[in-house]
Amino acid sequence: MKIRQLFVLSAVIPIAITASSFSIAQQTEAYEAPRTEYGQPDLQGVWNFSSNIPMQRNRRFGEQEFLTAEEVEAERARVEAAAAAAAAAAATRVVDPDAPPVGDNPGGYNDFWFESAGIGDLVRTSHIVYPKDGRVPEAVEGAPRQYGGLGPDIPGTRPVRYVVGGIAKDGYEDRGLSERCIVGFNSGPPFVPSLYNNNVQIFQSKDTAVIMTEMIHDARIVPLTKDAPIDSDIRLWSGDSRGWWEGDTLVVETQNFNGLRQTFNSTGANIDMVLTERFTRTAYDTVEYEFTIDDPSTFTDKITAIVPMTKVAGQIYEYACHEGNYGMTNILRGMRAEERMAAEGASD
Repeated sequence: MKIRQLFVLSAVIPIAITASSFSIAQQTEAYEAPRTEYGQPDLQGVWNFSSNIPMQRNRRFGEQEFLTAEEVEAERARVEAAAAAAAAAAATRVVDPDAPPVGDNPGGYNDFWFESAGIGDLVRTSHIVYPKDGRVPEAVEGAPRQYGGLGPDIPGTRPVRYVVGGIAKDGYEDRGLSERCIVGFNSGPPFVPSLYNNNVQIFQSKDTAVIMTEMIHDARIVPLTKDAPIDSDIRLWSGDSRGWWEGDTLVVETQNFNGLRQTFNSTGANIDMVLTERFTRTAYDTVEYEFTIDDPSTFTDKITAIVPMTKVAGQIYEYACHEGNYGMTNILRGMRAEERMAAEGASD
């Protein structure tokens, strides 16, 4: 049974889900997208792609693409119970201002802003729909792998292809791409739901589409013409995009990545990746976003995922990346201070 509904969870603070949160959203199958002045389907506006659905499917679901009504009800009950337990624990919690800190890692300062709840999403078992088991295919032997996070630095070598964290503090090249304000951790392409700021804005003209991300405030200009791609010797952080219309779907093909980013799932060096994205407006407030990754030097098979985007009644404001403006200087300066103090202590 396939159902469309409002599916709201939180990865940080458990939130009780009311019965209305699981009400079936009404959507006309024969939806006719509005047109621009050029007669093209109108995709313009701000769209949010937050989601709490896992990118990769739990093995227990096999090739089951959607949750059943019974599974949805069980998940709702589980989330409500978890929220009630968390509320009860919070009511009895005593905070001791004189208590020593727990552990060495205080976590991210911005946990409050996490937005992992999906809106108006099909209740899928995973975003990945191909391979059929909803899981990332095997990596090609020798494909590079790097992992990063908000915790301590992870040993590794340059180039650092992951976005968050780093391998050392000897220079800016040791930090992740998001800390360097080069690419955001969800700015794509492709767009993968992440912690927060999961917003894009689409602009259209007759021969061009512009896809602007909130993170790092990057605007990808996509020609909708028959122009040939740029020379393969020219390599870009976000690749070279070319687009066309297939019926009511905007298809965007991107290649010529620079190899200094991962392909997908902490794996690869996207130098050979060809990315195909498809944007289809399926309702007034919904764009179905589908992407396919084809990188034979990283994975043994293609990867296709579907991530619904929901219309936002607001604007995208400029994202100022202060990790690069101020944070980077202080990160490196702090490390030099630690090294100096350690040397002075050793000489005493």
